[in-house]
Amino acid sequence: MRISAVLGCVVSIGLAAPAVKADVSLPAVFGSHMVLQQGRALPVWGTADPGEQVTVEVGPAKQHATADKRGQWRVLLPSMNASFDTIRFVVRGHNEITLEDVLVGEVWLASGQSNMEWPLSRSDNGAEEVANAALPGLRLFRVVRTEKVPVAPKDVEGAWAVSSPESAADFSAVAYFFGRRLLNTLNVPVGLVGTWWGGTPVEAWTSERGLKSNAEGQRMLMGFGTKTAETREERLAAAAQYEAALQQWDDANRHHDGINEGEAAGYANPGIPEAGWTKTMAPGHWEDSGLDGDGAVWFRKDVAVPATWVGQELHLGLGLLNDCDTIYVNGTKVGQSCRDTPTTHGRPRNVVVPASLVKPGRLLVAVRIFDERGRGGFSSDATGLYLQNASGEKLSLAGRWNMRVEKLLPSMEIDYSVRPKPPVGYPHPSAPHALWDAMVAPLVPYALRGFLWYQGEANAHRAYQYRSLFAAMIKDWRKAWRQGNTPFYYVQLANFVDRGPKEEWAELREAQTMALSLPNTGMAVAIDVGNPNDIHPINKLVVGERLARLALANDYGKPVVSSGPLFKAAKVQGHSIRVSFAFAEGLRSSGGELSGFTIAGADQKFVPATAVIDGDTVVVQSDEVAKPVAVRYGWEGAPVCNLQNGEGLPASPFRSDRWPEITKANH
Repeated sequence: MRISAVLGCVVSIGLAAPAVKADVSLPAVFGSHMVLQQGRALPVWGTADPGEQVTVEVGPAKQHATADKRGQWRVLLPSMNASFDTIRFVVRGHNEITLEDVLVGEVWLASGQSNMEWPLSRSDNGAEEVANAALPGLRLFRVVRTEKVPVAPKDVEGAWAVSSPESAADFSAVAYFFGRRLLNTLNVPVGLVGTWWGGTPVEAWTSERGLKSNAEGQRMLMGFGTKTAETREERLAAAAQYEAALQQWDDANRHHDGINEGEAAGYANPGIPEAGWTKTMAPGHWEDSGLDGDGAVWFRKDVAVPATWVGQELHLGLGLLNDCDTIYVNGTKVGQSCRDTPTTHGRPRNVVVPASLVKPGRLLVAVRIFDERGRGGFSSDATGLYLQNASGEKLSLAGRWNMRVEKLLPSMEIDYSVRPKPPVGYPHPSAPHALWDAMVAPLVPYALRGFLWYQGEANAHRAYQYRSLFAAMIKDWRKAWRQGNTPFYYVQLANFVDRGPKEEWAELREAQTMALSLPNTGMAVAIDVGNPNDIHPINKLVVGERLARLALANDYGKPVVSSGPLFKAAKVQGHSIRVSFAFAEGLRSSGGELSGFTIAGADQKFVPATAVIDGDTVVVQSDEVAKPVAVRYGWEGAPVCNLQNGEGLPASPFRSDRWPEITKANH
């Protein structure tokens, strides 16, 4: 029965009610302050009522479309020239959408894991860089990383913003520095589209179609299952059932925090007596100090503040805290993180200390950690504990702290064998094609110039497999955008001492280098800017600038050297091996004698070698190897190596041999 409300009364009528009209809509990547790619035809798409007439006006161009039976429409606008003058962008259907402050210039998409995600505010000189980030010609779009990967997503969440201290602080430092260099050099608007998720493997960023294109991708799909046999509704129902069961299990298998009794007792306040507090070392877990159990434990440390820091805003780094934390400075709460703060929970804790709290004398840092289960305390290495001022100067907070128990709970005994298992195809962030589906596919086919990529750490233990998976991903993205061999520039892994075999990272770097065989690719070498003890080097300026060199040289015709020396060939000459390189003009050492070279004979035993520059080659030899066969350079996780070209760009690690070939079993 059809009903209608008339003067507050509900009556039965025989006439059909007017059909509800759906608003014409655009995907999130279209918004005010965006940048459109110059010199390319511009796809614009969205949704409306099936059969609805849609008009799109962008600058001088005007196109019409009719929404298909699924309510989808699309137009292709002619290319436009770059300009800092804003253009008109209007979409009309049953309703009208007007976007403001739209520019035409250069657009790049940046993606990867945590080193691409690493924000500007936490890079070298982060506070100063953020303060100077007001760049009207640079526009930033960041795909919002949700707490979990959405099931069957139709769009991403995000909005364009003009670069400013507020918008740039949490944006990728690498992408920001890349974009700033392009803006300053090309003098055209630059738009950066950022989509990243820390700790994720390359297969998560590749479509199902792309993974099926090679044997290694097919292996990944077989291991995780695929979604092809399920409808969207079935996946949604299965995911909802799993998530409800997982939440119930998780709630039953962890301690829940209660009242913060320590705060009420003044544990965060300066000047309280030390009676009842014990000495401990941080970082570390309290179980290692003989404290057995979960619960709430407080940590305090007095820090002598340099006179030049007084009245400055500071950044406080505490590393990863297990599991929930409340952070105080001089008795004032400056940060808090637990499950209800998914953007910070489970990540290294970095908070801002307001300038008003930085007074002459000593500064008291107090941290309440509530451990829900497992081990409690400071889980990062010593480099993660620090105070930093706006100039990038740091004080280490590692070492002796005071500790006091607020409440100790019995250790949680957990049977993980009964933990609910995800259904086949559930979009875990490490699952094949999960992040492509959720965080890349909805951006296709937004017109852009090229791609930036910084990832590989999550695949370091499967380096042989990365050879084909990485190449498959590059081809997959290009095929999706249908712009030909779209430029694809990536960062080679920096130096880092991993806990696995020392050659794993060298092998992963080699797999990355192999991708240079694909057309329109380029690699920014970072072997000289890493922190051997931290997977996240904070010198992101150098990395972003090296990526920008690739684009400026290859895509914009600028006279810049785009790369450091890349291995070409090794030729045995008597007792030595002569190594030749591409990008070798002005070969030199970055300091002292050349280091990082090893040499071996037929016995495959590599020994340190002396290396001497001869023009655009390096001659390598060792008195221990009379008949050399192979040479390597920088072939370990965190090598000490110093070869560079005249531009100061470092040589990429390499090997001339294949002994032994990377284990194919370690997939």
